[in-house]
Amino acid sequence: MAKLLLILAIAFSITSVSAREFQDHDKKLMDHGDGHMMDMDGGMVMGNNTDTLPGGCDSISESKHITVHAGHEYAEKFPGRMFAFDQQEYQFKPCTKLTVTLVNDDNIRHQWMMHGLPKYLYPKGMFHLEVTGPGQVSGTLIFPPNDKTYLVHCDISQHMEKGMKGQLKIGKGDGDLPSIPGVTANVIQDDYSDSIPALLSVSEAKLVAEQAKALKDAPPVVESFISGVMIIGLAAGLFLAAFLTPKLKGKSVSESITYLFEMLGDAIVLLLGNVKKLLEFILSNKRLPEK
Repeated sequence: MAKLLLILAIAFSITSVSAREFQDHDKKLMDHGDGHMMDMDGGMVMGNNTDTLPGGCDSISESKHITVHAGHEYAEKFPGRMFAFDQQEYQFKPCTKLTVTLVNDDNIRHQWMMHGLPKYLYPKGMFHLEVTGPGQVSGTLIFPPNDKTYLVHCDISQHMEKGMKGQLKIGKGDGDLPSIPGVTANVIQDDYSDSIPALLSVSEAKLVAEQAKALKDAPPVVESFISGVMIIGLAAGLFLAAFLTPKLKGKSVSESITYLFEMLGDAIVLLLGNVKKLLEFILSNKRLPEK
């Protein structure tokens, strides 16, 4: 009897851990100021704003409330995705006061986050709901007056890449965002067809391996000691030697150096003179502007 009671107690404890109770985090969030509220059980709201109007909004245009579900089950309709929201696109009027309730249907942490909001009103330009599920949390924000498209997503590592994102348009928005599941095309399209090339056959793989081994075992190629640049340099040196030998014959070292510098100076003067004549020629032939 004692063993039976022990087994039942263990089974009850395992069940209570694996089947977590749904938590309403709004009932126990602590206010930390500046629209930041959180609790010790994984619920958090950042950028909560219920009454301060953004610049350009004379009044609240309308008050709306949406419930966003987040979880693995909502990604089933998107091949290759692991997580998703139950809705991927939202649209509201400028200056709308929106209350968002994020319901996390998984046993892990999810977020519903927006960036790019006015920083003078929303810390770090962000509105952020976070809840460790299963559970829910709510927050409120007031949209600015401009037409803009915002990315809403879960910022937990790899959750957005695995499908948990959407777009929210204020007014007409300013275009669509790429790679929103079920809304816009992916930047890199997934290919689930059978058109992907088959793997190499055994004989083809063996041939590739033999070719790679042959390249690896081949002796290194030794570059020629005499390169093209060296040949040009030798030819120029021989020409100068043949030209200068008669000129320098009978001269001392100092006289030879002086003579070489004089030749160099004359060459520079000649070069500059030719450049000057070329510029004068170009400027003299420049077309006059048509009247």
